[in-house]
Amino acid sequence: MALRELKVCLLGDTGVGKSSIVWRFVEDSFDPNINPTIGASFMTKTVQYQNELHKFLIWDTAGQERFRALAPMYYRGSAAAIIVYDITKEESFQTLKNWVKELRQHGPPNIVVAIAGNKCDLSDAREVPEKDAKDYADSIHAIFVETSAKNAININEVFIEISKRIPVADAAGGTPGKAFKLGRQASESRRTCC
Repeated sequence: MALRELKVCLLGDTGVGKSSIVWRFVEDSFDPNINPTIGASFMTKTVQYQNELHKFLIWDTAGQERFRALAPMYYRGSAAAIIVYDITKEESFQTLKNWVKELRQHGPPNIVVAIAGNKCDLSDAREVPEKDAKDYADSIHAIFVETSAKNAININEVFIEISKRIPVADAAGGTPGKAFKLGRQASESRRTCC
C-alpha cells in the first residue's frame, strides 16, 4: 500500500480552535485550557484512504497577528489548508476571507482548501450563519464543514474530505486527475514549538 505524505496547515484567528481541532484529530482528546500556539506546532497522523495511506503532516499556525508573517513558511508546499473560524465570532469569519486572498496570491496553485466553522456546539451564541459560510466556501470551491473539537463533531470528516480531493498517485508517483485549483485568478504525534 502506497504511503503519501500530505502537508496540511491550519490558518485562522487566535482562539478559533485550530490546536483543539488538531489534538482531537491526532490524539482524540480535548483540553479546554490549551495554551495559544507560539509560532507553530507540528503533529502527524496516518490514515488509510482507499488503497493508500495518507500521512498528514499537520502544521498548526499561531493566530496572533505578531506571528502572521510566519504563515507562508507553513503553507508553502502544502497539499491542503484548513482555514478555521469561530461560528460565534463574525470577525474571525472576515479574517478567514483574508487568508483565502493570501493563499490565492502566495500559496501553491493546487492547494486543497477546507473552511471549518468551529465551535458548532455553541450554536446559541452563533454570529456566522451556516448558510453564509457554506455559500462563501462554494463560491471558492472549498470544502465546508462545521466542527466541534470539544464534542468531536466533523473533525475526522475534514481530513477525509481533503483525502478525497487529493489526486490519486499513479504507479510512477505522479498525481494525475483533478485537484482543487485555488489559482491566482480575480496515530503518531509530535508537538514542537517555534
